[in-house]
Amino acid sequence: MAALLDRVKTLISANLNYIVSQALKANSMAVVDEYIRKVEDNLEALEDAAATVGGEAKTIKRKFDDLDAQTKELDRNIDLFLTQGKEDLAQAAQYRYNTVKRLADTYGEQARAQESEYKKLLDAKLKLEAKLTEAKRERTELQAMLDLAKSKELTHKVVEGVGGVTGAQGGMQEIRDEIQRRLDKATAQGEIDATRLDNQMAEALEKDTIDRQLAARKARLGM
Repeated sequence: MAALLDRVKTLISANLNYIVSQALKANSMAVVDEYIRKVEDNLEALEDAAATVGGEAKTIKRKFDDLDAQTKELDRNIDLFLTQGKEDLAQAAQYRYNTVKRLADTYGEQARAQESEYKKLLDAKLKLEAKLTEAKRERTELQAMLDLAKSKELTHKVVEGVGGVTGAQGGMQEIRDEIQRRLDKATAQGEIDATRLDNQMAEALEKDTIDRQLAARKARLGM
């Protein structure tokens, strides 16, 4: 599971602009297609893992709920036996309570851990799906640009002489430059978005701290 999440994290953090740039330099979609294939393969594995872990989480939670209900019933019985002066029954119930409570605590910890793992998988799945959508969009745009470049190149090849060759090379370079400008702009926009997100997170954390401080004051004042 950890290995799968590590692979997914690497794919999510991949720089698509760099991948597209490499495809552009190679004049081939191979590197982009390979990335998309890896994302799709790991997305399928992630979905299977999430279904398995989610199912296990529900099973463990049901077991915990059953044991928790038993401990509450035993707790009530202990009090009842004591009020009735039935010390022997109270001792037996207390012994049973301690055993069931330890088991319930164990299942409770497992249930929380499994639920946390399940949420991590679902979160990773959503992020990887978004990355796949973005990668496919980038692929479509890049393919269109490369096709246009090849079309220009073929058109210019019919022109004989040095001027024709220069024109073909110039046409291809023009397309390459346009794609690179788009990549540079996307990279800059990504940096701007990242800065904005950092600021929003800082503001949210500061607000949470203030809210907790005010809540503590209200509790102290009996409000």
